[in-house]
Amino acid sequence: MKHFYLKPKFFSVMKTYNKEQFFKDLIAGIIVAIIALPLSIALALASGVEPACGVYTAIAAGFCVSLLGGSRVQIAGPTAAFATIVAGVVATNGMDGLFIATVLAGIMLILMGVFKFGSLIKFIPYTITTGFTAGIAVTILIGQIKDFLGLTYATGVKPVETLEKIEANIHAISTFSWQALLVGVVCLAILIVYPKIEKRIPPSLIAVVVGALMVQFIPGLDEHVFTIGDLYTIPAGLPGLSFAGMDFSFAKVAAVLPDAFTIAILAAIESLLSCVVADSMVNSKHNSNAELVGQGVANIASVLFGGIPATGAIARTAANVKNGGRTPVAGMIHSVVLLLVLLFLMPYAALIPMPAIAAILFVVAYNMSEWKKFVRTVKTAPKSDILVLVVTFVLTVLFDLVVAIVVGLILAVFLFMKRMSEETHVDSWKYAEEDPDSIDLKQVPRAVRVYEITGPLFFGAADKILDVTFKEYTRCLILRMREVNALDATAMNALEELYKKCQKKNVALVLSHVNEQPLTVMKKAGFYDSVGAEHFCPHIDDALALAEKFS
Repeated sequence: MKHFYLKPKFFSVMKTYNKEQFFKDLIAGIIVAIIALPLSIALALASGVEPACGVYTAIAAGFCVSLLGGSRVQIAGPTAAFATIVAGVVATNGMDGLFIATVLAGIMLILMGVFKFGSLIKFIPYTITTGFTAGIAVTILIGQIKDFLGLTYATGVKPVETLEKIEANIHAISTFSWQALLVGVVCLAILIVYPKIEKRIPPSLIAVVVGALMVQFIPGLDEHVFTIGDLYTIPAGLPGLSFAGMDFSFAKVAAVLPDAFTIAILAAIESLLSCVVADSMVNSKHNSNAELVGQGVANIASVLFGGIPATGAIARTAANVKNGGRTPVAGMIHSVVLLLVLLFLMPYAALIPMPAIAAILFVVAYNMSEWKKFVRTVKTAPKSDILVLVVTFVLTVLFDLVVAIVVGLILAVFLFMKRMSEETHVDSWKYAEEDPDSIDLKQVPRAVRVYEITGPLFFGAADKILDVTFKEYTRCLILRMREVNALDATAMNALEELYKKCQKKNVALVLSHVNEQPLTVMKKAGFYDSVGAEHFCPHIDDALALAEKFS
């Protein structure tokens, strides 16, 4: 039977599944669920939605990605990368706008997988992913200052952009609560110190439990520290799907389309990066196209279940591997455990203090920022790469991810073309002395002019063909193209103009060592037939021998 390129990894691993692996997956799934619970709630709040939405996302998306995805150990759910995007969509277009954007993103991801776009994600430059990841980390950190310090905004103040949040925090500084800061600092200390002492129990779980106990039992704290229950309604049980009052107009779809594209691209990038990390940990190879389809279905299922956009979570995936998870069953168990928590324990989440959530998100922001890689890139990378990195970072913080990715990609493409054009040379009589085929070792008639072209001939370098010049006594021009591995339509047009110039000057054009791709383009354009097959020589010696006939 022919291998199906979208076959989920689940169906491959189940052929050899056994009881021993099930118990390992069971333990891993339970531990990952414990890790995911406080993170899911915290990321939902950072995204500007109800806390339960984060749990809905982890359940629905987590199960679908494990069932239909292309990785053995991927754990999906809400991630920090989406927090600012979701918050912006909800603030501008409401929950119905988020619903539409996520469904559209899911469809885009499915189509990306079907049309085998999985491998194309590698063309997103490292500097762009590093820049917007660090930028998102900064926006998350700034967004949590309010709850960490216990600030209260004035009525009607609901900042969305990072600069607006900074301004709102400055204006609300007089409402600072030392009680909230105390709870936040204690929780932050637990998150930093506890993993160095004990690694079996997730520090985020310890932090929220300690924070809740402080607010409940230390006199005076409950009056000055907001909990989730003070600000949000915590539902018990499964969410109800209702489309009543939702706006599905064309105008709404058009308004959220750029956000849908950003969600799809970001989900693809983060998921496939997580898969690559997981592959190195379990000595496996993921199916990138199946993973994209699984992520697409998962995002659609997530919003239908009342959740938000989801993607592969590197930290939770790593925790799954470290605790023995080796098949998608562990991810499914993680979702089932969270479902049981939702049905029976979710009301207790109302006791979690907001400073504890802020402390968790501070650590999430620090970990995702990868500031050491950022600094190292600034110190060691070429100036063009540094420019892309810094511009993407600044635009993510000051504006949003859509602007940052679009501008970053455009800038990266232009700088890449500039760099490639600088690597392309059209030189006369300049060859390496150590080259046994060097023109210096050849007998070249006075009426013959030889140019060596080095590097790809594309629209950014096509103008260099204009550097080719003749002498009055030139009767033959040889273009040596052994180092030209690519030729595009613009450069082809430039070669045709050069040929016309040769015809006017009564100069014969001979091409030496034309590689496969350029030759294919030349034949398709009719250039090969116009110049004549006999003028295409496999070696410089053949070209020089032919040139003697014209001199």
